[in-house]
Amino acid sequence: MKIILYEYASGGGYAGQKLPTGILAEGFGVLRSLTTDFKANGDEVTLLLDARLSRLNPPLDADHTFPVMYPEEPEQLLTSLAKINDSIYIIAPETGQTLQTIVELAEKTGKTTLNSKSTTITKVADKALLYAHLKEQGFPVPKNLLINVSNTFQKTRKTINQKLSYPLVFKPVDGVGCNGLSILKEESQIGKAIAKIKSESKCSYFIAQEFIEGESVSVSLLATKNTALAVSLNRQNIAMTGPEQFSSYNGGCVPLDHPFKQEAFDLSEKVVKSINGLWGYIGVDLVLAPDMPYVVDVNPRLTTSYIGLRKVVNFNLAKAIENAVLKDNLPDKPENRGIACFLKTETPKPTMLTFKNTANMDTVVSPAFPLEENATSCALLMGSGETLDEATFAIEEAKKKLYSIIG
Repeated sequence: MKIILYEYASGGGYAGQKLPTGILAEGFGVLRSLTTDFKANGDEVTLLLDARLSRLNPPLDADHTFPVMYPEEPEQLLTSLAKINDSIYIIAPETGQTLQTIVELAEKTGKTTLNSKSTTITKVADKALLYAHLKEQGFPVPKNLLINVSNTFQKTRKTINQKLSYPLVFKPVDGVGCNGLSILKEESQIGKAIAKIKSESKCSYFIAQEFIEGESVSVSLLATKNTALAVSLNRQNIAMTGPEQFSSYNGGCVPLDHPFKQEAFDLSEKVVKSINGLWGYIGVDLVLAPDMPYVVDVNPRLTTSYIGLRKVVNFNLAKAIENAVLKDNLPDKPENRGIACFLKTETPKPTMLTFKNTANMDTVVSPAFPLEENATSCALLMGSGETLDEATFAIEEAKKKLYSIIG
């Protein structure tokens, strides 16, 4: 099959803008991993790549790469390249309806897309609509309120005090990862938390949510039009902060062993099956509280956990996505072998020489790019082993080696 892979951050979504290093590390890491897996499946892979990255000749095993210099080029290239390809796979954030808009464009080309339906993505990406659906279906979700960002402080405080208690979580309706997210311990933090949301989202409403104490995890699933299969429970390395700082997703470990693993699998499968138009690779974010799992988000797209999961499953994950979407077929007995941990780490901006010396290291999934407009850089590293201790040790050794070269 001839397939176009378009990953937003590395593929020109920020053309004409400064490339955010942390988002780029995740995006390029996913693109590189997907490209390798589709190639191993015998597919012919075409990529769009930001021209700033293309000039550096980063490690990518694609058949064809088209550099993107201007903001309007991704849309033009996707439309024209679709004519000589069989399918398209989009990896992009839901913020500002980015993912759903690009998937809709891909659908209009008439070629097969490996994404969920654009109309379904639109519904799932809106957390207010998602929580309403989950609550209606009887799934366990944290208590939450939808609040207008333009409300006065007094009105917001009164609305919250009537139904929720501190600590609370504030987050954008269309947020991805931890962007715009804050934990509030008291009402005096409301103003700064709303300002943080406004800096990340243009939506006129935001979510105020009960804080559930527990472990932040995700479940990676493969879904056909009729059913869903939980493949892995994943630990999330998340820094959740107050409104004065930026919350961040920093990586994770795959798989995670936990007493609520089966409950998390069963719940996630039911959630995905309850939403028509979700298929392919789906991620469900949960909090494993002391008493039970709670659903906090559904990601209608490929998630960063793919980077670790592909290392431990007993099948080609890209092929499994194809089979799920194109053939309504799921793996018979998914099994995980060993543990893979992945980590984003900020670095000094490398020189061209240190970039070349680190880009092809076995433990480097996404290299630290020497981009002129950025004072620092960010790499995404991978460590694996038979046990969590071995995988964690491998990550630490990878960091040491990377820093010894970059400085």
